[in-house]
Amino acid sequence: MARHSKSGETSPAKGRGAGINIQGRFEAMSRQPEDDGWDLPEEGAPAPLTQVMEWQAKSAIARNDSPDVPFSQSVNPYQGCEHGCIYCYARPSHAYFNLSPGLDFETRLLAKTHAPQLLRRELARPGYRCEVLALGANTDPYQPIERQRRITRGILEVLAECRHPVSIVTKSALVEKDLDLLVPMAEQGLARVALSVTTLDAELARRMEPRCPSPQRRLQAIARLAGAGVPVGVLAAPVIPFLTDPELEAILKAARQAGAGFAGFVLLRLPHEVNLLFQDWLERHYPLKAAHVMSRLRQMRQGRDNDPAFGRRMTGSGEWARLLARRFDAARRRLGFAEKMAPLDRSRFKPPALDHQLALF
Repeated sequence: MARHSKSGETSPAKGRGAGINIQGRFEAMSRQPEDDGWDLPEEGAPAPLTQVMEWQAKSAIARNDSPDVPFSQSVNPYQGCEHGCIYCYARPSHAYFNLSPGLDFETRLLAKTHAPQLLRRELARPGYRCEVLALGANTDPYQPIERQRRITRGILEVLAECRHPVSIVTKSALVEKDLDLLVPMAEQGLARVALSVTTLDAELARRMEPRCPSPQRRLQAIARLAGAGVPVGVLAAPVIPFLTDPELEAILKAARQAGAGFAGFVLLRLPHEVNLLFQDWLERHYPLKAAHVMSRLRQMRQGRDNDPAFGRRMTGSGEWARLLARRFDAARRRLGFAEKMAPLDRSRFKPPALDHQLALF
């Protein structure tokens, strides 16, 4: 939980992104912290530990019809993310579990333990139509708990067996541990990976993405994936006015030098509770820039903190958004990135066989 000072204000826990554990929008009861005089000194308060709970999901594949994303189906091994990125657009999804999109999102995680078995069952259905499966569309499939849980690994094993195409987005170098699966899949045109690099500034990254690998480590992962023959790209996301947008060209250049073949960007999004969490973080860490950041963002968001409209939510609108898009396009062309991602091969898919025991799952 967030720590409370004598003034009643919260202070962010060490190694965590959110400074507050705000109430989810679906909770029926509200709570108000009060100082009872027994608070520990700030430096003595223990950091909140990560708790992992089993998630008995009914299905593995989530589907969407959004025109803003290049996939129609995805698999998410985990709910919540220990990386703690303060800007994460997936934070509001924790409210559906009566958990806070604040610190709960980073410390109370749900693991979809049976996701590989569920996926196998769904891929075996007679009516299943093979489309590229996005891995990591909501929370990072290679967040730290993957080292022990290996759910993402299990999902990839099923996809490799079925020769099913997969597109992975991650901030973690942990993806390198699955090169033994990804390399053969890439050779068959079945896999690609995008590494998200938000900033090259290690100090900014530490504050904004406290449990992510450093920017340099992510660039190393790009280089290792590229060297192994896995199609790899960079996603400059989110672009934050006055904080990370001056680095856009530098991020693309560094990723290209590391071996990235394709690139993309996404403007900062502040849906639901993320808005309060991000602005609280901004005031704590960059108080002199906070007003400028939000003012520019509103100019790119139809005068609002967030614009959820299809066609605008990823890139924004208005003159500043158009300028950002032109900067990206110019850098992409100058650095030699591919204009479009090469399509993955759907023709190799072979439905998995279900043994009798699994058919009863």
